[in-house]
Amino acid sequence: MLILGIDTATQQVGCAIGGHEGVLAAFQASKGRRHAETLVPAIQFLCAQTRIELSEIGAIAVDVGPGLFTGLRVGVATAKAMASALRVPMVGVTSLDLLAFEVRWSPRRIVSVVDARRGEVFYAFYRQVPGGVQRLSDMRCGSPEELCSEIQATGEEVLAVGDGALRYRECLDDLTRVEVEDASLAYPSPAALVQLAHARALREDFVNAWDLQPVYLRKADAEINWQTR
Repeated sequence: MLILGIDTATQQVGCAIGGHEGVLAAFQASKGRRHAETLVPAIQFLCAQTRIELSEIGAIAVDVGPGLFTGLRVGVATAKAMASALRVPMVGVTSLDLLAFEVRWSPRRIVSVVDARRGEVFYAFYRQVPGGVQRLSDMRCGSPEELCSEIQATGEEVLAVGDGALRYRECLDDLTRVEVEDASLAYPSPAALVQLAHARALREDFVNAWDLQPVYLRKADAEINWQTR
């Protein structure tokens, strides 16, 4: 089964195609926030380069967040529209799970951190297990100081990954047992999305397009501003 993965939950726009042979092609761009203008041409480019028709796609995988509200809506809406048009099932994977999966080789406790703007971060803790990672906590939205307090309370060595960890690195660097992963792993990987989705597809762990819901964790900035006014 061929899977198309779509990731727009953060500043990055990404997509990938793969299946039992692995990831065949992937696209990533993180300059600017023009998700809507970039995503569809990127998918068309991947299909052209791999000589794969959309009719050959057997499932659509999408990053369901948490992340930036506008980008997340673009990716989820596009994925649901394509799944409905192609009449194929969907797989939803969170952005925090994707970040942790990319550092699954680490024996340390892992914390995935996505920049939520407004001086906040989305985060969750993970640990290495055979074949991947296991989430140890609920996904949360909080201040960098709250994150640092939770890290310190674990009493363990921690590997922090994601653009939120990089943005608030100064706060994390004050903790003696924390390492911040470099910028190459700042955003969720569409290739990792396809890998995780393929594993779920083998178990037939699908969701229908109308049942898939994004993970926001907090209200959109526009709604917060409106209530404030």
